Amino acid sequence: MKARLLRLSMPVLGGLSALVLLTSTAFAQDSNNALGAALVGTFLMVMLVFCAAMYIYVALALQTIATKTATPNGWLAWIPIVNIFLMLQVAKKPMWWFILFLIPLVNIIFMIMVWMAVAEARGKPNWWGILMIVPMANLVVPGYLAWSD
Repeated sequence: MKARLLRLSMPVLGGLSALVLLTSTAFAQDSNNALGAALVGTFLMVMLVFCAAMYIYVALALQTIATKTATPNGWLAWIPIVNIFLMLQVAKKPMWWFILFLIPLVNIIFMIMVWMAVAEARGKPNWWGILMIVPMANLVVPGYLAWSD
């Protein structure tokens, strides 16, 4: 059993070790490894574009949710930490909850509670807020709450 597991994990370990070797030489002051630097640069650019696209998507969805729930100042969705105050307004939660968003692990619980209240404010079942902890579903939930009828 151990041999089969080792045989199955070898390609993954080989790929990871190759990536580590390429990136370690890219970050070291070695100018002979252009391939490693190119791979790391490409990876960072792809991640930057993906993160920017996700930020625009969530901000647009939150602004639409604020518009549909008649919450003032929907433009706050575009400002990075201030958008939590907009979510609290949409969810009709006290503003001091913002402090709870700064505490690690506690913020996960309160973010779920706020998304559940946002779903209720949009007239959807509150279990949609719980889906925010599911890795791929959390990409769908803001769009569903914003643009569904």
